[in-house]
Amino acid sequence: MIKFDELKLSMRLNPFLVIICSFLFSSTAESQVPRSIARSDSDTVSPGAGTVVIIQDSRIDTVVRRHIEYNLSHKGIDGYRIQIFYDAGNNSHLRATKVAEEYQLLYPGDTAYVLFHEPNYKVRIGDFRTRLDAEGVLQDVISDYPNAFVIQDRINFPKLR
Repeated sequence: MIKFDELKLSMRLNPFLVIICSFLFSSTAESQVPRSIARSDSDTVSPGAGTVVIIQDSRIDTVVRRHIEYNLSHKGIDGYRIQIFYDAGNNSHLRATKVAEEYQLLYPGDTAYVLFHEPNYKVRIGDFRTRLDAEGVLQDVISDYPNAFVIQDRINFPKLR
């Protein structure tokens, strides 16, 4: 029969036994974990050297290939431009080209794009990553092109400043 004092003593030692046992088991478990280091022909391995083998589903290659094809077919990124001209009908292509050339003379550092979305010709300017950038330039050109407005568009990669 266990006496009450012995039971009290064993309960006090119990947390210490748990800590000691967990330490022993964890150190034993670490020594049993296989460490796979890819070795070269020599037995010495320099830090950062080794071989990595990637095992993956073949569908991942298909998805990556489709992503690359999509990016090649859709040049540029989503952004904003300012539309300064919009027209349809006879001679609209000539008028759009004339507006683009006039813009290039007024603002030689900027780019004007003549676009055709059937049956309309449009002239859009700039390659802006944010609407705020486009709104700032809109304030500069609104005096020359009072019907100009900011529109979301696919833009060329803008030059980083």
